[in-house]
Amino acid sequence: QVQLVESGGGLVQAGGSLRLSCAASGRIFSINAMGWYRQAPGKQRELVASITRGGSSIQYADSVKDRFTISRNDAQNAVLLIMNSLKPEDTAVYYCNAQSFGRDEYWGQGTQVTVSS
Repeated sequence: QVQLVESGGGLVQAGGSLRLSCAASGRIFSINAMGWYRQAPGKQRELVASITRGGSSIQYADSVKDRFTISRNDAQNAVLLIMNSLKPEDTAVYYCNAQSFGRDEYWGQGTQVTVSS
């Protein structure tokens, strides 16, 4: 099992910045990709950004490209999402995600990000 603990998030005005952190524990050696998903009210959960072990592959949702940056510290088993130029449409619950080499998936408890206009 893998446990994910998120921190960060909160309320910010449009154009502002926030930082989300996620720390993994447990069977961390089994983790390949880590990333962030978000779910706005009435909408499906969607991928925001993901990064594989060692940072060899990174992907972003089109809606956050050039505004969000994902990074990973494998030594600390942590993943960071820096969100700049935030928009009201970025408002959602953000979930940390980890995928094992065996395709198991793990989720954090979620953290609220609210962007006011």
